[in-house]
Parts: sequence; structure tokens; C-alpha cells
Amino acid sequence: MGIFNQLKLSDSTVVQIEWEMTPDLAFCTFTAKGLREELTNTSERICYFFIDNWGDEPRLYLMERGVRHVHILAEIKAPQQMLVNCIVNQGGTPSSRDNYPIDSALKDWLLTEVMQVEDSPFLVPAHEEHAAREDMGAELPHLGENNFSDSIIILPAENDSLADDQIGPLLVQWNFYDAELNPQGSFHNVLADTGDGLTVVDERTSLMWQRFGLDLSSSRTMRQKIEQLNNEGLAGYHDWRIPTLEEAMSLMERTPNEKGVYLHPCFSKEQPFIFIATRRTPTGYWFVDYKQGKVYWSSGTVPGGFCRLCRNITADS
Repeated sequence: MGIFNQLKLSDSTVVQIEWEMTPDLAFCTFTAKGLREELTNTSERICYFFIDNWGDEPRLYLMERGVRHVHILAEIKAPQQMLVNCIVNQGGTPSSRDNYPIDSALKDWLLTEVMQVEDSPFLVPAHEEHAAREDMGAELPHLGENNFSDSIIILPAENDSLADDQIGPLLVQWNFYDAELNPQGSFHNVLADTGDGLTVVDERTSLMWQRFGLDLSSSRTMRQKIEQLNNEGLAGYHDWRIPTLEEAMSLMERTPNEKGVYLHPCFSKEQPFIFIATRRTPTGYWFVDYKQGKVYWSSGTVPGGFCRLCRNITADS
């Protein structure tokens, strides 16, 4: 099949499209399988198309999903009006922030223009899409050049859980911006370039951050990635971790930058929402969404997410 040849997929990928699959159904299906103790086949994969309408305009993706595997294989540059029509036909609007399955018209277009075409001009494999280096904004002062002399703000580095009614007061307490819960908030960072191209330091919180972060994956896979990075020594350090809610919110800017995320442009746009170490009481998990500029929670088991790791710095690190 032309599309799979163009993507140069490994033999472990099942070269078959599930046309009726949706993001929600795929998540529920594989989450349920992942919870079964008798599960033996963790290499099972499905591929499906979906519309991501969380950005400035809808985008069509080909997703590969498994029990412990979630990966965007490619973007398909379908006509924008066709994507908009697909969203509207399902009761949405161009401003609706959600994911949508494809409709029959889009399926017919994909079959004709992408599926059976060798080297389709509409197909952009994920590795090619991210090949161009992202604009990381204006240069930051180097570490020590900010002349920062105020007291360091120590944010909670550990918290097990927070209830819904604790979030608003917490955001106000630390003056964190949240588009819904604290739109007046404005936490000012003092960011400095470490010079390694991989990290920045916030001299106000004494935290070192990844600039590019970790790609979409399940919670379990994410923790395995972090363990591997610590074993290898990312940027020479071995104590990277998932941030708490307060730490992650300390990076939230009041307005979106030119890349469309509520972050300083020195951070990559490729991690629009991230895992945090804080769980929700009585059930669920908190996430920080830099695309929408807010905290949100997801019920049930942890869905896939991105991550931006941090670590505490000391006088000798």
C-alpha cells in the first residue's frame, strides 16, 4: 500500500487502517486491554485517521495506537474546507476545540489522493514534519547575566493530590495565569540560557527545564523514557523528573506566543499539554495545557500526554 511504503514503517506495524476508529474509542479500547492482567499481546497496533482541531486550524493526522504505544505517523495536508465541513457535519464549529473522526467524503478523498498513491504530495511523515528546526525565539541572557538579586521562590516539588476546589486558590496564591480560573495572574520568570541548547534555568524558581520536552506517550512509557534519560544523563544530569502542578504553571505566560502556546518562545511548541506529578482528588489526573492556557483534569486511567521535565539546581549544579 502506497501510504505505508512512503512512511517506511517497521515490520511491527500492522499495515491496515481502521476506518471506523476514533480517538476516544481507540483510547478506551487500548486502556481496557492494558488493564487486563492476562494481557499477553502488547505489540498489537491499529492505525486510523483523525482531525485535530486544537490549533489555529484543523489538521488531519494518521495515528498509530497500541496498548503501550501511541504515535502520530504523519500529517495529511487535506483541503482545509473539507476538514471544516467534516467538523461541522459532526455538530462542531471551526472554533470547537476537540478531536474528530473522518467522514465519508474525507475517506473517499484519502483513498483517491493518499492511500493508493506512491509518494503522495499530501502526506508528510512525522519525522519530515519536524525536520525543520523550530524557531526558539530571541536569545536569552546566559546564566548569571540577568543580575537577578531577589529572593528565590521555592515551589512545591512534591504533592500527591489536589481537589477541584484547591486549584483556584493555589493559582491565586502563586499568581499563576489560568485563562479560566485566574486570568489576572502573572508569574514573572527570570529565564537564562545554560548554553547547551537543551535546557534553560529559571533563576526565580531555581529550576532547570527542558526546552524541547518529551513526545506523546502513555504514562507508563513516559516514566520509562524518563528513567532512560536519567540513566544516560540528559544534559549531564541524572535527576530529571515530572513537574508538580505549581512548577508547570510557573511557566504559563499571560498571552500565547507566535507559536500559539502560552510559553516563552525559548520552549518548543511540540508539547502543548503535559503530564504533571499531581493527581486529582477523589479521582483523575491533572494536566497543564499550554495551548489553551489552563489547568484541566482527565477522569479514569491516564491518557497519553507530553512532558517537559525539570530538576532543581543547587550552587554546585
